[in-house]
Amino acid sequence: MDVRRTAVVKLAISDEQRDVLHRTAEQYLYCANRTADYCWSDTSYTKCKTNKRQVRDALYSELRAETDLQAQLVQAAIRRAVGSVKGVVERWKKGQRVSCPTFTAETTDYDTRSATFYPNKVSLATVEGRVEPSFVLPADSLTPYEQYVLSEDYEFCESTLRYDAATDEFYLNISTRRCESDGDDAEVSEDTGHPDQTVLGIDLGVNSLAVSSTGTFWQGDDYDHWCREFEKRRGEMQQRGTQAAHNALLRLGKREEAWRKQYIHTVANELVGEAVEHDCDVIVFEDLTDIRERLLHAKWHHVWAFRRLYEYVSYKAPEQGVSVEQVKPNHTSQRCSRTDCGFTHEDNRDGEHFCCQKCGYEVNADYNGAKNIGLRYARNRRHKLRSSPKSGGGDAKVDLRINGGTLNGKSHRPTAGD
Repeated sequence: MDVRRTAVVKLAISDEQRDVLHRTAEQYLYCANRTADYCWSDTSYTKCKTNKRQVRDALYSELRAETDLQAQLVQAAIRRAVGSVKGVVERWKKGQRVSCPTFTAETTDYDTRSATFYPNKVSLATVEGRVEPSFVLPADSLTPYEQYVLSEDYEFCESTLRYDAATDEFYLNISTRRCESDGDDAEVSEDTGHPDQTVLGIDLGVNSLAVSSTGTFWQGDDYDHWCREFEKRRGEMQQRGTQAAHNALLRLGKREEAWRKQYIHTVANELVGEAVEHDCDVIVFEDLTDIRERLLHAKWHHVWAFRRLYEYVSYKAPEQGVSVEQVKPNHTSQRCSRTDCGFTHEDNRDGEHFCCQKCGYEVNADYNGAKNIGLRYARNRRHKLRSSPKSGGGDAKVDLRINGGTLNGKSHRPTAGD
């Protein structure tokens, strides 16, 4: 069952943020009304355009050129308009009097790419980049925002920024959905019940290419060094401008491509070997969608490496009897991975260092993220099995493989202690 919850949050807006959000809403409404006019036909509902993909293909480039909106907001405006036209067409078919939809209320729709939520603030895409207004939340009671938006049991769906002219305030209507699963396709045996699983969590980053929940680090230093070397050589050859330099540049490009693939293949083999060594049934990555936006310091070769690593592991791991899954990365870098804590706050992480502001747990930030990724998969799987009609409310044991020592710093292996 699709269980949805909505939280309404008032925003604390500065004068500068207020102006930017007003201008963003104005351009958003322009895109929505332009789209509705394009889709509408006064002569027959059969001539109205209601295919979102076709409308987007026809208008997207124009609207991007005509406004300062980011891509996600232009697409959201198109979706809103097409959805409204489609609803009007359905009423038209029933013989009701209708007219072309128009949008006047100052509202803007945000999805997971254009809005990022934190415990005390939100980051919103605007016509001038990102703004980060804080929330006005009561200090003495648990709010719907904390119950649903920050909860591990719910996932963010969408939100609408609404301006109330009567009070001159901005509000966010945030829609969430109860998590039923997060990519778990494990089969349930009718004879033996739910199979137990052991999970290896993997965090991807810039300083460390990959970190496992067992405490193994695949550092990115060597990878970055050779990427810079290849880039330097390309620059030198391009400056020469000769045919010989051009031919050499083509050969260098092939060498670089082969080197990159071999490097990531090696990391993938070692990562799968780590799972086999620790008797893991599942390797869990964070969802790579919009990873460039989440890792602001990541260069193109980092993003390329992340996607290739996931791709290589995805076909290498099943050969060893290990499946590969993904989970949503929301707040995994800010959440304390200790199961008796789980406190989430942006101040918990400072670069490569993680220190929980509630319980004081200190550890390498990427290692903390890897554990959270594995824990999220485990929680999602247990929830799915408990709620599945076929499961009879049963359960299955899901273990997260972690190291038995303290991990702090950039060591490849954990040190003994904790």
